[in-house]
Amino acid sequence: MPRRWHWLLRGFRRYATRYVRKHFHAVRLSKSSFPLPDNDEPILVVLNHPSWWDPLIGLLLSEQLNLASRPRQRPERRTEREHFAAIDSLAVERYAFFKRLGFIGIDTHSLRGAAEFLRIGQTILSEPGRVFWVTAQGRFSDVRSRPLELRSGVGHLAARLDRGFIVPLALEYVFWNERGPEALARFGEPLAIADHPDLAGKQWMKLIEDALTRTLDGLNAEAMSRDSGKFTTLLAGRAGIGGIYDLWRRFKAWLRGQRFHAAHEERP
Repeated sequence: MPRRWHWLLRGFRRYATRYVRKHFHAVRLSKSSFPLPDNDEPILVVLNHPSWWDPLIGLLLSEQLNLASRPRQRPERRTEREHFAAIDSLAVERYAFFKRLGFIGIDTHSLRGAAEFLRIGQTILSEPGRVFWVTAQGRFSDVRSRPLELRSGVGHLAARLDRGFIVPLALEYVFWNERGPEALARFGEPLAIADHPDLAGKQWMKLIEDALTRTLDGLNAEAMSRDSGKFTTLLAGRAGIGGIYDLWRRFKAWLRGQRFHAAHEERP
């Protein structure tokens, strides 16, 4: 178990927010997402792996799990979950400070690494209030690839758990009508461990892959619609083209007594 530095995590979250805002038009969460567990049961988040951006977007989305854990009677009392994420061991060797953020290096090319993944995952998810994020495809994959071909380790990890939830998360990055891309996300229906007490690893594997496939299919359809109204905007980034072109548009709006909007379309 890595020892997280909370002050470093808070600082890195602020940095990630600024960095994502600089490079994306918006980070959006599908309104069709299923409600997240609102208790302190441990959560295994299983997501697809379309891009280098996934850890940063996941860091921003982790706030949604924290918000869901607020007590209904006293919503101002926020429960901060402990988040951990599996990452390739080479990345941790290259960026050692990742360990202090909760990233855990896993050797994805050996049996020893597979055993370590199961041991660490089971240790993390044995305590309430913890979340373990896993890119179960184990490699960068196009969002249209079917089947998803998840690594078997996530199914065997689920079979070892006796409590908690598995939450599928679909990610996709698209260009719509602005210069910057949209980061889109959708949470699928949580799978309660208690509802499937006798499933073996392979059976869990199919259940998880089917759930993530449905979630990703739904997000793909919403992405193709290019309808921002189907999403909640979690983070608004830069809009417009910039430079002389936007300066001229701003000047024309001033002459007409209109408010200048950098975006090609009104941002909801």
